[in-house]
Amino acid sequence: MILLQSKETEKKFKDTDKKFQDTDRKFQEYQKQMRKIETKFYSQWGRFVESLVEVTVLKLLQDKGIRVERTLLREKAFYKNRQFEIDIIAKNGLEVVAVEVKTTLNPEDVKEFIEELKLFKGVFPEYADKKLYGAVAYIGKEGDADKFAESKGLFVIKSTNDSARITNKKTFVPKVW
Repeated sequence: MILLQSKETEKKFKDTDKKFQDTDRKFQEYQKQMRKIETKFYSQWGRFVESLVEVTVLKLLQDKGIRVERTLLREKAFYKNRQFEIDIIAKNGLEVVAVEVKTTLNPEDVKEFIEELKLFKGVFPEYADKKLYGAVAYIGKEGDADKFAESKGLFVIKSTNDSARITNKKTFVPKVW
């Protein structure tokens, strides 16, 4: 009798284990699908935010004395075995402003962008003889990311609804990279 109960219990454990494994497999597949959807959503959302900023960046920079004549979106390059992408390049014959656009700006984003600015003229040699400025644009921020960016000499652009504004102090002087 005990042997029969033990075999029934063992069978129930095996059935339960199989159900757990099946549930785990289904959950893993669900997570994989959600990551794909999330990636696509954030990619499209990021492009939307870039477009919002790009429409206003020309006037914003002109108001700061940089006479932008042309903007380029999502300029890509491959340099030293690494891919680079600058969200917006605003330029004229003498000056270039590289703009990093984030939905939510955090201090780490600012640090990474500064490293890209240091390499910018090597990555994009056509701008090697131009004055290079940097700017970060965002909708939301974490902590004092905006103040940190300003302290590093970057223009700070806050995007709101259908417009944007530069939030730097009036005494701000941008860094030339």
